[in-house]
Amino acid sequence: MSNIFVIAHHTRPEVPELLGALQRWAKTSNHMVWMPHSDALAHGLQDVGSDRHAMDADLVVSLGGDGTVLRAVHLLDGAPVPILGVNVGTLGYLTELDPTDFIRSMQIWSDGVIGTDYIIDQRMMLHVTLHRADGSGSSAWRALNEAVLEKQQSGHTIWLDLVINNQDFARYSADGLIVSTPTGSTAYSMSARGPVVSPRHRALLITPVSPHMLFDRALVLDPQESVHIKVVGTRPVDMAIDGRRVTSLSADDVVVYAPDTCSAHFLRFSPPKFHQIVRAKFGLGDD
Repeated sequence: MSNIFVIAHHTRPEVPELLGALQRWAKTSNHMVWMPHSDALAHGLQDVGSDRHAMDADLVVSLGGDGTVLRAVHLLDGAPVPILGVNVGTLGYLTELDPTDFIRSMQIWSDGVIGTDYIIDQRMMLHVTLHRADGSGSSAWRALNEAVLEKQQSGHTIWLDLVINNQDFARYSADGLIVSTPTGSTAYSMSARGPVVSPRHRALLITPVSPHMLFDRALVLDPQESVHIKVVGTRPVDMAIDGRRVTSLSADDVVVYAPDTCSAHFLRFSPPKFHQIVRAKFGLGDD
């Protein structure tokens, strides 16, 4: 018997049918399914709501879009449990499985052999540490896509000092700075005109948001290079991790970025289709 933890989008109309199919399959296949109380309540499935953590599962199933996958990644908090992303909604970069293949794929996972019937696609994650200038301590987060420092006040830029390998690189006047992984290169960074990088690559991407300066290019760095960003001046700065605001920063606070020791694990039944997804997203095959 295997344990399956489910994260489900609360409002997608396709989700209830998929949940029902999963429950029926799990019952006949002798697997246990549970989900967070909030998800269970949203779909009227209180009997499968549980306080058990995603880390206790053998597989995490994400029913939704890329945002639902990110939620699953953060609930796992670095645990090497594979995530199966079922694409419910628009075409996603992380959710490759079509709903029509869902139960068939679950059976393959249940009966199959890793490396033969399916693979585990490991993605680099970002470790982000905030050091407070007032000496009040430090905080740390993991990110699959990106960590963003951005302005709080409209109509004002912020000033951020970028230090690479303990040497000053540039003082940015901008609406923000995005530090992302290759997986995150197709998220917020891309909307800020950052490069598209294969998720198989390992790198740190630094992309300015609406820079008010001559140098407005994104940087692609070796992941082992030391990256620090310091807040300059008194204008308040927000930090967001994978699209979620986590804290505010003040003058002289410093954020340190490095590859995390943990990776995100994704269950795939064929090699990742990254280039095909980019092609479809941008209509590159259209005449």
